[in-house]
Amino acid sequence: MAGPTTAERGGVRVESESGRARSDGPPGRRFRLPGRRFLLLLTCVIALCAGGIWLLYGSAWLRVEQVKTSGLDVLKPAEVEAVAAVPMATPLISVDTQAIERRLRQKLPRIDSVDVERSWPNGIGLKVTERKPALLLEKGAKFIEVDAKGVRFATVEKAPKGVPLVELTVDQPPDVRRFTATRLMSEAVRVRDDLPGKVAEDTRVVKVRSYDSIALELSGGRTVMWGSGEDGGAKARALTALMKAVPKATHFDVSAPTAPSVSGS
Repeated sequence: MAGPTTAERGGVRVESESGRARSDGPPGRRFRLPGRRFLLLLTCVIALCAGGIWLLYGSAWLRVEQVKTSGLDVLKPAEVEAVAAVPMATPLISVDTQAIERRLRQKLPRIDSVDVERSWPNGIGLKVTERKPALLLEKGAKFIEVDAKGVRFATVEKAPKGVPLVELTVDQPPDVRRFTATRLMSEAVRVRDDLPGKVAEDTRVVKVRSYDSIALELSGGRTVMWGSGEDGGAKARALTALMKAVPKATHFDVSAPTAPSVSGS
């Protein structure tokens, strides 16, 4: 039995001008093989990607060879770099900068913040910001440094110049229940930050008895009753005015800044 004809298969058999037969199938999309330009472009892209990956991870050109530390005041570069433990001779792209930052902040409390940056082609940069002492807690013959956030970050044998002591002598049980030592320390720092420039320089001790009872001991035997840490700006202005008006006074009270007072003049 004869098979289906060309017409029955849906195609039309025609003769080309060269005499060869060709078959035109049903209309639709025709598959075309990629041209030489496309293949050449694809080959170049693959080669570039492979070369880039090798350059970043496999070559000896972009590997860690040096670590540079900046922003230090008290800490030593060797100390910081030892804690950072930057993996030398490894591909620069693969260095975990966040892990280095965590190590530095956890093991060196004096560090307030640090930026770990890749310095192409072969370096790591450590930009450190150290905590600065705002107050000191006396502990035996040593001193605990407290920063502007109330964080106790270091113990030193010698008191830094110009940093006042803080005395926490809380003797009121209700205050202990209401305010923790950390909160009271933060209030002491708050008061220290609000002091006028010259007063801040002359402050020797910040005494904290309660949240509402913070006093200052200044050079020359002068004292200031500051009260709570609230309304610091108004209290600073009142104190400045009192000191100008009565420069020989030895005691100033600005706990109520709208009604300040002086004594011992």
